[in-house]
Amino acid sequence: MNPDTIICTCNEISYGEVEKAIREQQLKTIEDVGDATTAGTMCGGCVDEIYLMLEKINGKVEL
Repeated sequence: MNPDTIICTCNEISYGEVEKAIREQQLKTIEDVGDATTAGTMCGGCVDEIYLMLEKINGKVEL
């Protein structure tokens, strides 16, 4: 996915911003991503995409 693609429309957070936060801060949960970026904290429409990113980067997702 293009790093500039907005995945969280509520908070205007891009794929690249979330990916960078996951890698640099070693985020493990969807809540961690929300705390670090605000992605997924409003309507929840991007939570599935965040889950897939965590799974891709970390190999698993902690719940």
